[in-house]
Amino acid sequence: MSIDQTLFVDQLTQLIETPSVSCTQANLDMGNRRVIDLLASWLEPLGFKIEIQVVEDTHGANNKANLIATLGSGDNGLVFAGHSDTVPFDENRWQQDPFTLKIENNCAFGLGATDMKGFFPTVMAAIQPFLNKPLKQPIIILATADEETSMSGAKALVHANKPKARFAVVGEPTGMKPIRMHKGMAMEAIRIEGRAGHSSNPSLGNNALDVMHDVISELKAYRAQLQQQYKNAGFSIDIPTMNFGCIHGGDNPNRICGHCELEFDIRPLPGMRLDNLREDIDRKMATIARDNNIIIERQSLFTGVNAFEQMADSPLIQAVESLTGQQAQSVAFATEAPYFQEMGMDVVVMGPGSIDQAHQPNEFIDLGDIDFAVKTLQGLIQQFCVE
Repeated sequence: MSIDQTLFVDQLTQLIETPSVSCTQANLDMGNRRVIDLLASWLEPLGFKIEIQVVEDTHGANNKANLIATLGSGDNGLVFAGHSDTVPFDENRWQQDPFTLKIENNCAFGLGATDMKGFFPTVMAAIQPFLNKPLKQPIIILATADEETSMSGAKALVHANKPKARFAVVGEPTGMKPIRMHKGMAMEAIRIEGRAGHSSNPSLGNNALDVMHDVISELKAYRAQLQQQYKNAGFSIDIPTMNFGCIHGGDNPNRICGHCELEFDIRPLPGMRLDNLREDIDRKMATIARDNNIIIERQSLFTGVNAFEQMADSPLIQAVESLTGQQAQSVAFATEAPYFQEMGMDVVVMGPGSIDQAHQPNEFIDLGDIDFAVKTLQGLIQQFCVE
């Protein structure tokens, strides 16, 4: 590692030691404000203008925020974006304290080391040679809240239309392979309210399980229609998917089922909008409900992330392909990239570390990968902010 390894490890240590678990369960959710304040304390003395944007907390606590740190001025700058939260953890599966950084075999272990707190000290190292250089366009460092749960941080940025920039690097762990496409993802529930009764006389009730059979048949037919209509050879699974994940209904064999619920996910390809898919499903459910004189409701369990595609001829994609020597490709996981694209930016997903380590016990980032990551980010700063 030719960068200042001591400084890199010290910064990553501080980030790991600052818990920022994001969870839908209030008792596990920790907020991210301390991480935001820590990053701000590093960047402000370097000349960055600091803006901290409070993000609404679904649990009622005032401990969520985004950081927008800007060096230079202009509307066509380069954003380095990372989420500041981590997933929850099972301490029984960890061989160490998740909040204490451990270096072993040139790997740094700790919760969020690769997903994605390790991106921030990488960016800190990359900006060092440019701190006293005149910039034609600004360098913007973003740290967002709640990417692992609700994407509320990225949504707040879109709502405020901040920051103004031309290019964005979302530093998810891709081993520095540039990513220009990923599928979207949403989780939905279909709930049917029938009428229970004694099974000896079907007319005494309205069987929710019977109607759920119609619902699943209709969804399967819709899935087949989508898979005929949409294909993208850039993905290993080149069709949109719909997975029926779990189903619950009824309480006894000799009672007419009065309630049934199906939970499923949808993973659309670029060019497919979640809002349109939900509208289609709602229309189909309304027809089944009317035909069976029964109540059917759809609820979004996770509001979801739209699919992402950045055109291959984007100057940003061409730049990262040249700097990394690798052609931009696709991944199966979703990111905040569509939100930055919605604000008019060209976006690439690219950062150090492996997605195979994300959300795993004994998570680590290989320190041997950091030099190349820093060099690549510096190449982007030189091209888009200096030259």
